[in-house]
Amino acid sequence: MNYRLILFFTLFLSSLSGAQKVELPTRIIHVSGQKVFKEAEIYDALSVDTKSFFQFWKEDTPRIKDKLIPTLGATLKSFYDSEGFYDANFTIKETNSTVEIKINENDPVLVADINISSDYNIDKYITFQKNKRFRAKEFIRIKNEIIAALLKDGYCSYDLDTKAYVDLASLRVNLRYALKKGDICLFDQTNITGLKTIDEKIVLSRVVAKKGERFDTGRIEQTYANLYRLDAFDSVVINSDRKFYNHVPVDITVSEASKPYHFEAGAGYDTYVGARVHGEITKKNFMGDAQKVKLQISWSQKEELLQLDFFKPAWFDLFGYYLDFGAVAGYSNLEYDGFTEEKEYTRAYLEHEHERLRLRAGVALENIDIALLENLEDDYVLQQAINDGTFLLFYPYFEGVYDARDSKLNPKYGYYLSGYFEYGVPYSDEASVYEKLLLEGRYIHSFGKLTLAGVAKVGVIEQTSNEIPESKLFFGGGSFSNRAYGFREMGVILSPTEESIEGASSMLNFSFEADYPVWGDFYGAIFTDNTMLTEESYDFSGDFITSAGVGMRYMTPIGPFKVDIGFNIHDPSVYGISFQIGQSF
Repeated sequence: MNYRLILFFTLFLSSLSGAQKVELPTRIIHVSGQKVFKEAEIYDALSVDTKSFFQFWKEDTPRIKDKLIPTLGATLKSFYDSEGFYDANFTIKETNSTVEIKINENDPVLVADINISSDYNIDKYITFQKNKRFRAKEFIRIKNEIIAALLKDGYCSYDLDTKAYVDLASLRVNLRYALKKGDICLFDQTNITGLKTIDEKIVLSRVVAKKGERFDTGRIEQTYANLYRLDAFDSVVINSDRKFYNHVPVDITVSEASKPYHFEAGAGYDTYVGARVHGEITKKNFMGDAQKVKLQISWSQKEELLQLDFFKPAWFDLFGYYLDFGAVAGYSNLEYDGFTEEKEYTRAYLEHEHERLRLRAGVALENIDIALLENLEDDYVLQQAINDGTFLLFYPYFEGVYDARDSKLNPKYGYYLSGYFEYGVPYSDEASVYEKLLLEGRYIHSFGKLTLAGVAKVGVIEQTSNEIPESKLFFGGGSFSNRAYGFREMGVILSPTEESIEGASSMLNFSFEADYPVWGDFYGAIFTDNTMLTEESYDFSGDFITSAGVGMRYMTPIGPFKVDIGFNIHDPSVYGISFQIGQSF
């Protein structure tokens, strides 16, 4: 997922100020005597209030709420039992202002024997080793992972028996895992309840757990995601617990959106277009059947935008495959380095998405006016390089994406392939006739905590007759191109340290990145971006501008928040700083 909106002041200020809260009485707490566990781990288990990384203004003194003090003994006992220290004991002393805890961990329970009897390979899930510490929560986690693997593989009729025979006298435990996987299960009929204004076919078009398919919890999860992405339901509950002779019905209960209007407004800074304010209003389930209308308005230092979107899911069925319909109409005024692009546009498309594959075909009409910036009006050479004027383009386009990444927000494994093609139709003698092709591939693989990623892009525009607007050509720079330069700052590349403002007819871009956790939810990154932009179509003999840099990522529920600093390796005085939410791979 690609996010361009960064650092909204409203969110930042609310995180600093917050609502007034009632302060409960607390006491200073201190623990000592522990050898295996860090102080921070004990505090976390006891729900102790400590200073976070961002709260640099607060005193770094751990405190515990008075109401939790009576439960300290039981909580410590539960924590140490779960970690295999059944003989641990604690001394707790209280004063009016402090709590002192002395911990004596003693010896843990060790694994004496591991016995496995299974017709399904579970060895990789059992992480215990003989003569190593037994942890109850690890024992539970292993059992849950085995069950999850069986269900994901289609075995819903398994017989699993896991036992941990603990001898407290000798501090030894014998582990037993007995499993019969049973027969393969299949999905059965889909049953839907809760619909009022939405046709059942809309929900069925998003169900990938179809009758006759092999049972797979991954298909249930994808069905959840597909239904919530319609943005028409307050809640979705999918039950796949019923089973009839290895056939599993899928019971879906939905609650249609009770608040159909969604408003959004904000002000912040976007690394693409600078300081920015925006507003958005969405009407969910517009006239029923999960249709959606959205109006967007934004203004920034480099762009003005007004756009109206309409989306109709499962418009019709073609040979058993649903097709969504979408339409967009809008106005934009965008500033490039040497010119401005003022554009009125409308697009309509049909789209089909099936598991990892998404296909879209559409037509577009654009009225584009390219005007030179004032600083170029006296430069005859640059004027000749820019395709300015008014252009009326009509073109069909096609886009295909195959996304085999394990996550769209923060992938660790997998690959991603996409292709885009558009053709300028010769509707008159003055029409711009051209072909534009853009291909992209990404590959991500992790080795332990280290994640490596590579992204390759290639683009070509071939003009058949008449010029095309400058904005249709290729430009480089930004979070998804070359991070030593701002968004679309790079035109045709003249040397490893010099680029022009004119757009390119051919483009190559290679990026490589390595991410590694450095502390908690913070990850460090190193990267290199390599960009070629040439004037002629199918000319890939030009120079590359190569940048390298470092970055920091902070993991959030909606993906990593990224800060990158990139430098041109041949001229470090050229550098760029970019912000982004979500990965660029």
